[in-house]
Amino acid sequence: MMDNGGFCNDNYHSGSSDDELVDISDVTVNFSEDVPPLDRDYSAGGCKADWRPNNSPKLIDLMDDTVPGIGTYEDFNTIDWVREKSKDRDRHREITNKSKHSTVALLFSISDAFSGWLLMLLIGLMSGALAGGIDIAAHWMTDLKEGVCLNGFWFNHEHCCWASNETTFQERDKCPQWKSWAELMDGVSEQGRVNVLNHFMYVSWALLFAFLAVILVRAFAPYACGSGIPEIKTILSGFIIRGYLGKWTLIIKTITLVLAVSSGLSLGKEGPLVHVACCCANILCHFFTKYRRNEAKKREVLSAASAVGVSVAFGAPIGGVLFSLEEVSYYFPLKTLWRSFFAALVAAFTLRSINPFGNSRLVLFYVEFHTPWHLLELIPFVLLGIFGGLWGAFFIHANIAWCRLRKNTRLGHYPVIEVLVVTLLTALLAFPIEYTRMSSSELISELFNDCGLLDSSKLCDYTGNSGSTSGSVNATAANGLGARLAGPKLYTAMWQLALALVFKMFITVATFGMKVPSGLFIPSMAVGAIAGRLLGVGMEQLAVHNHERDIFRGWCSPGADCITPGLYAMVGAAACLGGVTRMTVSLVVIMFELTGGLEYIVPLMAAAMTSKWVADALSRESIYEAHIRLNGYPFLEAKEEFRHKTLATDVMRPRRSDPPLSVLTQSGMTVEEVERLIADTTYSGFPVVISQLSQRLVGFVLRRDLFISLENARRHQDGVVSVSAVLFTECESPASPGAPPAVKLRSILDLSPFTVTVHTPMEIVVDIFRKLGLRQCLVIQNGRLLGIITKKDILKHMAQMANRDPESILFN
Repeated sequence: MMDNGGFCNDNYHSGSSDDELVDISDVTVNFSEDVPPLDRDYSAGGCKADWRPNNSPKLIDLMDDTVPGIGTYEDFNTIDWVREKSKDRDRHREITNKSKHSTVALLFSISDAFSGWLLMLLIGLMSGALAGGIDIAAHWMTDLKEGVCLNGFWFNHEHCCWASNETTFQERDKCPQWKSWAELMDGVSEQGRVNVLNHFMYVSWALLFAFLAVILVRAFAPYACGSGIPEIKTILSGFIIRGYLGKWTLIIKTITLVLAVSSGLSLGKEGPLVHVACCCANILCHFFTKYRRNEAKKREVLSAASAVGVSVAFGAPIGGVLFSLEEVSYYFPLKTLWRSFFAALVAAFTLRSINPFGNSRLVLFYVEFHTPWHLLELIPFVLLGIFGGLWGAFFIHANIAWCRLRKNTRLGHYPVIEVLVVTLLTALLAFPIEYTRMSSSELISELFNDCGLLDSSKLCDYTGNSGSTSGSVNATAANGLGARLAGPKLYTAMWQLALALVFKMFITVATFGMKVPSGLFIPSMAVGAIAGRLLGVGMEQLAVHNHERDIFRGWCSPGADCITPGLYAMVGAAACLGGVTRMTVSLVVIMFELTGGLEYIVPLMAAAMTSKWVADALSRESIYEAHIRLNGYPFLEAKEEFRHKTLATDVMRPRRSDPPLSVLTQSGMTVEEVERLIADTTYSGFPVVISQLSQRLVGFVLRRDLFISLENARRHQDGVVSVSAVLFTECESPASPGAPPAVKLRSILDLSPFTVTVHTPMEIVVDIFRKLGLRQCLVIQNGRLLGIITKKDILKHMAQMANRDPESILFN
């Protein structure tokens, strides 16, 4: 490769246009403006001889030693995926080469290869342990709102009554060791004013828990609020949010998640557990150099941590891996798939060892159904899918409207008052109805339950043909279909569930997005489970009263249960969760892992797919993508197609009315001029050209790298002053005797920035940004720099094409 000495001298004085196309087939082209002849005499200067006078100071390369901070990124900026992957390949190549010549280097190479698996092991152990602690604490504090155990205040209601010898199977939730607050204060059973006292204590505890949660978030870790999944998706796409995955966020999110769930608000802990797992991963990455110094490698770990979060949230390790792949990950190589699987396995094993629910299961609402479903039941399953899609579209529209109102009005200035008001309304309205008073997880468990012979739930209250009411199905089980006639308690339960459905639908809209940790999985599943159970009981009673008709005679044989209302609840839960999140494959696998039954995959698939189709027809965005857009994060959605016939020249900056593009020249600028350019602009980087006149592109340098390098040169390089030259060249320009030493920044220059021409279609540019994870792309014509396209420019252009406000994109 020849030394291009002409690139060191700013002698471009030709006024010829670079836009003129030249046919080189029969024309001799003179490139003398840009490239010097090969026989130029370098004796007076250039790259081939040492031209420095005896009294000229030696040129120092700033990058002889690595400068701290070089290669890092500023807050609220996007990483350069190409550069990060290139750095990792260079590091791996160096380790491999050294391992061939030294035993110590070979051992280091082996430990480096093993470090990824060790990190996955630690993430799984830490996340599983935290999830187990959160489950136990939340269960205890939820019961604390209603009473306390006399044998030990640390026992929740269920554990308290386990040890009692006076507990019956039908009333296993009642035992003398567990006392309500009214019984403790008045010493009487729950009647009249005692119920009012219990209601008062329930509301008081709820307000206390919610107040502590919002105060802790506001005071110590503002990033601990919300679900975390929209931000995790954005971070995995390459965005930097300092502190979002830090130690304070982890500590406060873990504590306040317990408080928020225990307060009785319509939220879940499953989404925030993904955030907790990613915080664990980010903190543990700091102990491994390979991941601490490379943002792309760190994001591979965070993808695996997302799988861990879902694994411990639902007890579904395979579903967690698929959730990370389908929903949150931006870059998911095969190696990450294996490590995600291993980390999810370790986390599930850790949670199973802790056994937080005391049922040897990973979740509270694990169920098993034994009655097969009939082909005709696909019709109500599809109806549940339609309901889930409609609910998902309604929820996204209503919640985004409420969050936008909160963001743009004075409501957002009073987060503590908002949380307390919503908590007060939730507690006041929820206490009178059994199905809203219990936690959402317990409600889902109750709705999923398939009535057995000894079930005492109101949902299992059936009467026989003789008209006797039993409170359970065992008294008239021999009567077959006649034994499934609904009893008075079941009718009561149905209208209570209908009220609970309306209550959950509207209160969840106001709850999600408040300044407390709030997940959406469980509230969405609760809405769907209630709707499914209502439909399931309706189908069951329809079959009971019309079992002689041809449509039911084929599969409702006498003496057998042909309809399983719990299955309808499970399908409804999947449909509503799918309508809100637009999950499909991972959703079906998660629900399958919850039930352990292969034969129910088809109903789940039918409902999940139908809900996605219906929701997509009304709104293309999931709740997480809608919140990403609301917050202005620079997330380039891979699922969204670009269908407009625009060109790179339509999007690039500068526009015709804009000032010229801010560029650096490879030589001829001083330290003072470069520092002034940095101070006067807010750009994330600058193109480097041969000269201001020619605008021939040389490379691209990041603003942060440039700032740190100049600051380091002033501090550590002798003789550097404001008039010192800044060089982006390998060769050295002649300097006058006594001139201060130049600052050589060739090593921080990206010599191969991605470029497109002005005629490149934007659909190709968008694909390049998506698949390569670019943060900017330079626009050239015949080698001459014309403009730049950043990720923010693309997102603004796409918003404009979709008739949305382009100024809503806040970050680059």
